Amino acid sequence: MAEVLVYVDHVDGAVRKPTLELLTLARRIGEPVAVALGAGAENTAAALAEHGAVKVLTHDASEYADYLVVPKVDALQAAVESVSPAAVLVPSSAEGKEIAARLALRIGSGVITDATDLEAGAEGPVATQSVFAASFTTKSRVSKGTPVITVKPNSAAVEAAPAAGAVEALAVTFSAQATGTKVTGRTPRESTGRPELTEAAIVVSGGRGVNGAENFALIEALADSLGAAVGASRAAVDAGWYPHTNQVGQTGKSVSPQLYIANGISGAIQHRAGMQTSKTIVAVNKDAEAPIFDLVDYGVVGDLFDVVPQLTEEINTRKG
Repeated sequence: MAEVLVYVDHVDGAVRKPTLELLTLARRIGEPVAVALGAGAENTAAALAEHGAVKVLTHDASEYADYLVVPKVDALQAAVESVSPAAVLVPSSAEGKEIAARLALRIGSGVITDATDLEAGAEGPVATQSVFAASFTTKSRVSKGTPVITVKPNSAAVEAAPAAGAVEALAVTFSAQATGTKVTGRTPRESTGRPELTEAAIVVSGGRGVNGAENFALIEALADSLGAAVGASRAAVDAGWYPHTNQVGQTGKSVSPQLYIANGISGAIQHRAGMQTSKTIVAVNKDAEAPIFDLVDYGVVGDLFDVVPQLTEEINTRKG
């Protein structure tokens, strides 16, 4: 069976959930070979092996932390040349999409971004995408070279499938471009204790109907009762009610959780493009004609200031 390279997103050896999802998808089209780079790379082996990695290629060098993107592209190119894989899978983060695009250019191949599903095909892997502001679902395959595919978080359920996970050192020679963009400083984000927005299984968002920054406490309380991330529409963000880092939409972050709860959000196409692939969508809006209701699985026509506190209280009661 052909091997499939999976780029590992980890923090000091702690593997992030989107990578485990990639391993699940990779097993549909071949044998997963993980590529772990940077500090703690070897510490990823146990988790990767538990989820199907037959091999773990590792390499650590200061360049991965000191410079942007290109050293990682150099390493993935070295892995492609070593393994000759059937495909390369990368998490669909901002950095992941840049790595994928640069790698595809390097190896003379095609790239597919933001896939929501992956299956084996007679002529290579077939990726499902949600396109044109989530108005259409398409199936695509790369027709030239080794497919490079980025996959959106929450596109597959994580499934354990123990494999050998043999650790092998990857030989990497950095290109002249690798040191072109140096990282001069880092400022850690303040932790809210909530899940990362793009990776969360549940997202609770607020929009124009929240009517003020102080009222986002209602959205946060509902999110915390569910262990969810907090999102915001562009209108709420532009008004200064919530940070831009939490914006969901075409010009914000794209999310695909198991459950998305939209509160006081009308459902403009810009917002829908960032959350339409959510598995179950619930909306609370006092306007029965709001476009968001054309999209939802469950809709509540009512004032969010009445509905949301009751919902939060009921959830907390049932949890207790």
